[in-house]
Amino acid sequence: MTENGLKIIQSREVFSFSLDAVLLSRFANIPKRGKIVDLCTGNGVIPMLLSTRTKAQIDAVEIQPRLADMARRSIEMNGLQEQIQVIEQDLRMYAKEAGNGVYDAVTVNPPYMPVTAGDQNENEHYAIARHEIHCTLNDVMKASARLVRPGGKVAMVHRPSRLLDIVETMRKWKLEPKRVQFVHPHANAEANMILIEAMRDGKPDIKLLPPIMVYENGVQIV
Repeated sequence: MTENGLKIIQSREVFSFSLDAVLLSRFANIPKRGKIVDLCTGNGVIPMLLSTRTKAQIDAVEIQPRLADMARRSIEMNGLQEQIQVIEQDLRMYAKEAGNGVYDAVTVNPPYMPVTAGDQNENEHYAIARHEIHCTLNDVMKASARLVRPGGKVAMVHRPSRLLDIVETMRKWKLEPKRVQFVHPHANAEANMILIEAMRDGKPDIKLLPPIMVYENGVQIV
């Protein structure tokens, strides 16, 4: 159960959401009404957390059938099926079929690691969630740019080590980075997460927000 009283089905064998999803749901600029899409939704945790902040319709796109089923069941368990719809599909195909500029905002917690980097987890579900097996950073940004309307926002959580790749790829697809926030385990540690939000067809003008410290004196504060 989350701090908002939401009940979320998850399994250590398949997928368990972590702090990155929670932080993204708080960071993203989302409309009070309209349409939002969450790509790489996993078990649907981000759409459900967003539902506490907005009345907008939310589509949740997930390629893995088992995770999509978990998301549907959690959404129904929380009585959110009128607001959130799970779409079991490859985000690359969905972006082509849904149409251009149909969403006011996009959120995404994508796979962080290229397939050639590091050891892929033996668990297929975790490997797909963590490595760019079914979608690369370029695929994610291309789909996001196609789905969001001009002036709409795309918010993502990722690894700081990919920052230059992220900015370069966003700009390639006419997504201009507007807000960046680094997340640190504690004050003396390097950042291990980055929150970044871009605007479709926006002008260059970026804000670096105060960093987030997860722990203070050994106590988790976020």
